[in-house]
Amino acid sequence: MLSHPATRTVSAALAAAAVVASVGLTSGSAAADPESEALSKYQQLTQEAEKLSQEYLKAEEDLRARRSDLDGANNDLGAAQRLQEEAAAQEEQFRGQVDLLTEASFEGARFNQLSALLVSESQQDFLNRMSALGVLAADNDEALGKLSEATAKADRARAGAQDAQGRATEASDAAADLVDEIGRRKADADAQVAEARAQYDSLSASARQTLSQAGDTSEVTPPANASNAAAIALEFALAQRGEPYVFGSNGPDSWDCSSLMQAAYRQAGVSIPRTTYSQAVVGTSVSRGSVQAGDLIIYYAEQSHVAMAIDGTRAVHAATEGVPVKIADIDSIGSVNTIRRVA
Repeated sequence: MLSHPATRTVSAALAAAAVVASVGLTSGSAAADPESEALSKYQQLTQEAEKLSQEYLKAEEDLRARRSDLDGANNDLGAAQRLQEEAAAQEEQFRGQVDLLTEASFEGARFNQLSALLVSESQQDFLNRMSALGVLAADNDEALGKLSEATAKADRARAGAQDAQGRATEASDAAADLVDEIGRRKADADAQVAEARAQYDSLSASARQTLSQAGDTSEVTPPANASNAAAIALEFALAQRGEPYVFGSNGPDSWDCSSLMQAAYRQAGVSIPRTTYSQAVVGTSVSRGSVQAGDLIIYYAEQSHVAMAIDGTRAVHAATEGVPVKIADIDSIGSVNTIRRVA
């Protein structure tokens, strides 16, 4: 089992190792030396930068969903308006038929049975007149029924169009609000990333060298109990060891934590969301004691980091800028929030 000192950003163990390697600790002193403080600050800054970066990506993800809702609402609105026009045309058509039959009635085209008997010249004439009366009555009933049906259909179409219009307006407003929010989140994330990078540049050469170590690069075979998709995803993630972390990167030559997980499962033919927040709800929940190869391990109360389990003790993850994709002990990365089995 490999126990690696890196956390999602830089663990306390890594900070201590870097300090010992570069300037050392004063024996018996409770005060932290400048190098240890610098590494600790770098850890805090990168953790916050990753959180803000994931929030920005989540806002973009939400915007795409809202725009999809808007497209769907607009499509429904168009269909409802077409249905409303068709229903109105049918209503007008059957209303015209009823009007003609009503007009014919006033002009004497309709008779009751007694008048038909009185004016008939023969038995056959009476039967012919009665047959005509039946046809007129049937036509009138049919026209009235069709008019009633067309009127109800038109009413439903108008209600559907109003509902679709309301949903389209709501989706449009929500998308507009998200565009503004994305701008704010992007500015916050960029500022935090710039601060983290500046802090990294201020570290000593020995500390940066310690951070950049690739860790365990030996061949790792997925366990036999891994599903086919999990095994493929894990092999892909492990093949990225040594590749750099870049905030917001989507590969193929650099990654952030969640884009690595998404690309790994894409390789296995499984679609998962882009952000840690959305990845934290895919699949099924798994307990820490039941973790298997390919499981997604989401870290921190903010659910702002993710790694992929290799087995019950190790995981592969894109840690943070300055630290390449590498293997680490599951529990050394950070506090586990949830574990999700995707496949």
